[in-house]
Amino acid sequence: MWNGENRRRESPAVRLAGTCRPATFAGARPVPSLPGRRPPSLGGRQEGGGRMAAYVPVPWVSPLLYAAVLVGGLYYTVAGLAPGPGPPLWRTAGFATGLAALVALETVERRGLPVRACVPMLARVGLIAGVVALDESGLAQALFVLLPFTAYFVCGRGVALALAALCVAGLLTGYALTEPGWHRDVERVADLLMLCVGLILALSMAAVAIGEQRGRRALEQYAAQVADLSAAAERNRLARDIHDSLGHHLTAVSVQLQIASEFRILQPDSAQRAVDEARLSVKRALGDVRQSVRALRDEEPHRPLTAMLAGLARDGEDRPQVTVQVDGAEDGYGPAELTALYRAAQEGLTNARRHARASRVTVAVRLTADAARLVVSDDGHGFTPDGAATGFGLVGMRERVHLVGGSVHIDSGPGKGTRLTVTVPRGRREEGVR
Repeated sequence: MWNGENRRRESPAVRLAGTCRPATFAGARPVPSLPGRRPPSLGGRQEGGGRMAAYVPVPWVSPLLYAAVLVGGLYYTVAGLAPGPGPPLWRTAGFATGLAALVALETVERRGLPVRACVPMLARVGLIAGVVALDESGLAQALFVLLPFTAYFVCGRGVALALAALCVAGLLTGYALTEPGWHRDVERVADLLMLCVGLILALSMAAVAIGEQRGRRALEQYAAQVADLSAAAERNRLARDIHDSLGHHLTAVSVQLQIASEFRILQPDSAQRAVDEARLSVKRALGDVRQSVRALRDEEPHRPLTAMLAGLARDGEDRPQVTVQVDGAEDGYGPAELTALYRAAQEGLTNARRHARASRVTVAVRLTADAARLVVSDDGHGFTPDGAATGFGLVGMRERVHLVGGSVHIDSGPGKGTRLTVTVPRGRREEGVR
């Protein structure tokens, strides 16, 4: 039976395609998950309650705002802009100490020290409230925008919006308790509007930063999975090359040694010719190994299809008789298409020798302006294609042909020989397929 003694197995690409499942996350398209590899984790908290990426706040925003408030507050005190004698020294020292504590808190968070997520946030709320109470200039109120800004990264959008609303509500409550008629004071209304604008800008900046980080992580995830897919494709290519080159020659060696064993006493001359053919096949196998090494180093020169098929006809000239016919020009066909045709012819000839026990094999190739058509026919035993087990050779041949957009058809029957037809379109030049 044509390659019937090989068990049916799936190639890595088939197993890969059968186990792909979509994995989605906010703002990204579904990507396949690969067997044996977990996608990069997107741990953290999601906007809306679930787990999501542990996003990192923009590092320069908070220190820059702390420095601006410190410079403005100290200038207000030193320049004597405050009404009356000015704030006492302890108040100014407490104001500066509170800002220094906020910077230290930022450093602790950035270094990733083991602290519960809620502790830095609560500490930030307390320190900012203290700095605002000690500041005579009123500039420290701008620090309130850092609360929802940081919460957006740590706790998600919902908590950030809630904190922004609390900041506005807290300022309104303070005005209502300490300054009656504040809504008629232009300065107080302007402070409220500036706080609202600052909160909106802070939330927008946080959303943009998270979107950029999410996109970068999605790109990293895609890159990791593309690397896995490329590795699987390369493994499949190497498996096909090993089968199509070494497997072909080892089959020829096995057949010739079997002939030599059967005829070594009755026909020693025939046995010696078989041994010589086996030795020649070993040399050709060694040449294919060297050619594969050159291909891996991108040093393999492209050989014409006619020359490659002629080499097939010379392998084992006595059994079976191989006739090769090539019509048309190879112009417009890339190495991938021509190699697919050659490997298909090689597989058909190998199976005719090893399994079909054919005496004659015909290899005909017709190259046209639209497509190339290969027909390998033999007069061997034949088999039932639907009931035959599929071995590595047929699987690899179909994969190779399908990669260049071609098709494979096998027509055979018990006692009727086998006819293999491969059609490959012209004009596709995937150089990486061999």
